[in-house]
Amino acid sequence: MNFDLSSLPTTFDMLHLILAALSLILSALFLTRSKNGPETTKAQNLQSPVSEPTPDSVSTSAPEPKPDELKPEPEPTPAKLKTASPDAALQLLTLLQQDARFIDFINEDLSSFSDSDIGAAARVVHEGSKKTLNTYFTLEALRSEDEETRITLAKGFNASEVRLTGNVVGEAPFTGTLIHKGWKVSEIKLPKIAAGHDVSILAPAEVEL
Repeated sequence: MNFDLSSLPTTFDMLHLILAALSLILSALFLTRSKNGPETTKAQNLQSPVSEPTPDSVSTSAPEPKPDELKPEPEPTPAKLKTASPDAALQLLTLLQQDARFIDFINEDLSSFSDSDIGAAARVVHEGSKKTLNTYFTLEALRSEDEETRITLAKGFNASEVRLTGNVVGEAPFTGTLIHKGWKVSEIKLPKIAAGHDVSILAPAEVEL
């Protein structure tokens, strides 16, 4: 087979130049993609964030506390103490000294006196003290039962009104012997104190002229 070399073009026209350029560009793109494709895919896989569990998917229920992990109950608050005014107590001592010579009797050395002498003095103190109490205080017995009788204290009895003695075991109701009825004051009628009066002076000194 013979070729006629004279029929081959000796120069490139515009169409051939364009086709040659497109071929080179496509070849370059294909080679570049084939070379960098696996590394790019690998890098994208490394950079993709790992999906973390959302708050809704996490269980928020806390485990039940063990018995030894429970908080201890708070200790009860101690009762607050208040300071009583000494004026009323000093006034009462003044009245007992005035009516019954109470302070003189208590401070007297009775070792040198006979029982009959002490008894006579005690009668004066007793009568004067009773007069003072009946004049300025209204006294009532806490229990209406007779002493030395058997009584039963129901559950929830007032512990400030009844003091248990002896062999106290268990819980109410308690049955025992009434030793003392107890006392309470239902009314106080102490005299009023003048302004500037020194209540610490229980009895003034006496000078006879």
